[in-house]
Parts: sequence; structure tokens; C-alpha cells
Amino acid sequence: MLSPSLLKNPIHALALGFGSGLAPRAPGTFGTLVGVGLYWLLQSMALSLTIYIALIVGCFFAGIWICQYTANALGVHDHPAIVWDEVVGYLITMMFAPSGWLWMLIGFALFRLFDIWKPWPIRVIDRCMHGGLGIMLDDVLAAVYAAIVLALIAHIM
Repeated sequence: MLSPSLLKNPIHALALGFGSGLAPRAPGTFGTLVGVGLYWLLQSMALSLTIYIALIVGCFFAGIWICQYTANALGVHDHPAIVWDEVVGYLITMMFAPSGWLWMLIGFALFRLFDIWKPWPIRVIDRCMHGGLGIMLDDVLAAVYAAIVLALIAHIM
């Protein structure tokens, strides 16, 4: 069990999803819920797609460093409490999604499914790539899979 005092460091606070990663069970799911809240906030700001993508790219590259920093401090490559990758993954999942709560929920379910299931090549990346890039990249791929399925569902509906 990690100490909540880690949240006093702003870098750890980001890596731990503002404390959501400290949940005793399913920290990735709680971290993704932070992503849902952040997406809802960003959606209410009516950002252009260009600005939204730039924000995600910035969060991804910052996440490489943020996750590596916290992994080094914890002494564990991809500690379950590190959930910044889930936050960013959810934002990627929702990049081209229709607006509305139903789509947010479907995107949440799809992202969690692919993040937990880890189909090829996500599982390979999760096992073989280390460091901040490895922590971030498997969730980015899970998000891409989820975004594709979400787009297909939206197209069918």
C-alpha cells in the first residue's frame, strides 16, 4: 500500500491520477475515471480537434517522463498505482467519438476492455518495453483499438 503523502509531489500526483491510482482495487479503472472527468471538462470547452490533439500529444510526451519519474521513485517498472497512462489513453479513445454520455460510457468500457485484455501487440509491448515509454505506449495502443471499435459502433448506429 502506497502512502497518500506521495501526492504532495505534483509529479507523483499526476502519475497517480490525483490519488485515483491509490485505490486498493482496480486502480486502472479509477484512473480511467479521472480521464472521463478530464474529457468531460475538455468537451465542455469546445476545443478544436487540432488543439485537442496537441493537448493529448503534450500529455503523452509529458507522461513518458512523469511515469518514469514515479516508477523510479517507487522502484517498480509499471506500478499499478501509476495511472497517468490510463488518463491519456481514455482521452485518445475519445478523440473522434460523438459527443454525449452514452459515447463516454462506451469509450470507457472499450478502453478498459483493451487495456485489460491486451491483444497483440499490446501484450508484447507491455512485457518487453520498459521505462516511461513502455508504460505509456501499451495504453496508447489499447486506446487506438478502442477508438477504432468506437468509430465502427458510431458508424453502424
